[in-house]
Amino acid sequence: MSVVQLEVTNSMIAEEELQPILAKAGLELPKSLLEDYGTLISGLETAIAALPDDKDVIPRPDLAKYPRTDVHIPEDNELGAWATKVTAKCTSPTSDLLKGRTVALKDNMALAGVRCTNGTAMVDWVPEIDATVVTRVLDAGATITGKAACENACLEGMSATAVTGQVHNPYAKGYSAGGSSSGSGRLVATGSVDLAFGCDQGGSIRIPASSCGIVGLKPTWGLVPYTGILSLDATIDHCGPMAKNVRDTALFLEAIAGPDGWDDRQPPFGLEGDRLKFVAPVDSVTAREPSNMLEGVRIGVLSEGLEVPGQDPNVVASVKSAIDKFTLLGATVVPVSVPLHKGAPLLWTCAAPLPAGRQSLLSDLDGRKQLYMTDRADFASSKLTQNQFDSLGPGASNMYVGYLWVQEKYGPKLQGRAMNLLKATSDAYDKALQQFDVLVMPTLPYPPPRLPEPGSDEGPLKFLMRTIGLVANTCPFDNSGHPALSLPVGFVPAREDPSVRLPTALQIVGRKYADVDCLKVAAAWEKVFDWKSL
Repeated sequence: MSVVQLEVTNSMIAEEELQPILAKAGLELPKSLLEDYGTLISGLETAIAALPDDKDVIPRPDLAKYPRTDVHIPEDNELGAWATKVTAKCTSPTSDLLKGRTVALKDNMALAGVRCTNGTAMVDWVPEIDATVVTRVLDAGATITGKAACENACLEGMSATAVTGQVHNPYAKGYSAGGSSSGSGRLVATGSVDLAFGCDQGGSIRIPASSCGIVGLKPTWGLVPYTGILSLDATIDHCGPMAKNVRDTALFLEAIAGPDGWDDRQPPFGLEGDRLKFVAPVDSVTAREPSNMLEGVRIGVLSEGLEVPGQDPNVVASVKSAIDKFTLLGATVVPVSVPLHKGAPLLWTCAAPLPAGRQSLLSDLDGRKQLYMTDRADFASSKLTQNQFDSLGPGASNMYVGYLWVQEKYGPKLQGRAMNLLKATSDAYDKALQQFDVLVMPTLPYPPPRLPEPGSDEGPLKFLMRTIGLVANTCPFDNSGHPALSLPVGFVPAREDPSVRLPTALQIVGRKYADVDCLKVAAAWEKVFDWKSL
């Protein structure tokens, strides 16, 4: 590292201060070098002391323009769905795109002055900023009515681990609403809000969307800014819309998509104009006669997506029946094989522990060009305390132990190897999407599982076995970055009790930045067929 200055205004770093730090790293230096590095580090300390406060450049909200009132933890939390209630509006919206709509934020998103639990008691944090997408929905005329519960550290697919309590499925109490955006799924399904945000790194928008019978879109990676939202791994972070129907999903996406100048997940150019219009294309499709709504559209049925180990035959039958209906809308439906899809969840599993441990659980975001929420970094360290670890759910604690193991046994090479292999998988999807407009498959392999008894003291193995294979069709598209939409297509019997009927869903995957194709295909199906009667 080049030396910018050597002026030392504070006291010189003594050998006794430097030596233990070097020894901890396994280094032993002669006295002459200790003196040199003592001087050099003293210069670094002087630079650190002269560093301006970043509070002047952090984009704090104008609370006169964006007031928030009635902040409270509700006594009735809608069977676990609400974490915190609040009313937030814009006094002078710039558009009426979402006028009159109510919105719930996932509780990993910053809303200044309102607690952000991230589903866990690990950190007690009240943000100083608003996430970019928060400002965008307020500017579009929406009213934020609260923060939806999310699963512990956003690392669970079943709605049983939020610090605010279990979230129950809207169609069957005692069954999972999906995770990690569990509260968002339930609140939209019950009509408590019109729209809700989800965030998705392995399926956390699409799992609750499928489980709760609503529409959820994981957008193309980088289409929607992630600024002001707690990261899991920046290479797979996605924020997206959850809504009752496809048109509302398109409307919501139109309000939040586009670059914000902070988030380095987003391309520096190309996201503007018609590429950020989603409602008009959807309306143009649904205005046609049903038999030609999807005329000229080629739909590839991903064979491997229907061959997931442990897949429920009722889910397969429901989704196949839904896929067959696309031909009635004028589409061409053809099977397609992407063999690498089967191994993609394995790659996701190996790529995740190192960055997720650092970025999600330890708040170490070095190497990114983005807004750093430095007020929360005050609670971070190079490792978790026992109390912090004990506050994690089974999925989050498993991720942390996996992080420690990979860091000790493999280092960065394992993640690098997995990421290189994931590029080949992404390329394979791109190749298939040269032949087809979208790919389709089941969102989830089986219906929502029954929740464990509240307070049950089962270990992480038994808990996580309840959702084994859950993300087989969702996590590959977090790594690849393709847009993926979950559309409800029917009910299937619960595995634990056939008399209980729970939603199932079709996943529609499009080309990168062609999210509108997913929306158009889904909107046509939804316009003609009533999923609740199938």
